[in-house]
Amino acid sequence: MSLFRISLRLARNPGTEFANGDDRYGYTLVAPLDAKGLLDEAAWKANRDMCTVRHFSPDLPAPREGLLKRRGDNWFFDYEAGTTEDDEPVFKLGRHPFKAGEYVTVTDEDDRPLTYAVKDVTKA
Repeated sequence: MSLFRISLRLARNPGTEFANGDDRYGYTLVAPLDAKGLLDEAAWKANRDMCTVRHFSPDLPAPREGLLKRRGDNWFFDYEAGTTEDDEPVFKLGRHPFKAGEYVTVTDEDDRPLTYAVKDVTKA
């Protein structure tokens, strides 16, 4: 199993204050990927505690640290165990290849779906 460090940056989001995107907002994930760049669910199940997320933003006093989790068919970022209020759902995360130039949609704390671009993927 190989873990990868995946860097996401806020992409263009027309109709929001991020119409032109903003590299100061983003996520760094550590997750297992298969040969196609998709999340490897079996490897994730075997190594859940190593699959992390770090959310950074100039609006936060410090980056938020959490885990990549799955509930049913839905992947999400979980920052505080035992509560769902802080969870950030990720739209069809299991179907997105993690390759530079691809896009991922994360629902923010205000329930807004925002698009992030995959900037780079490297072995962790």
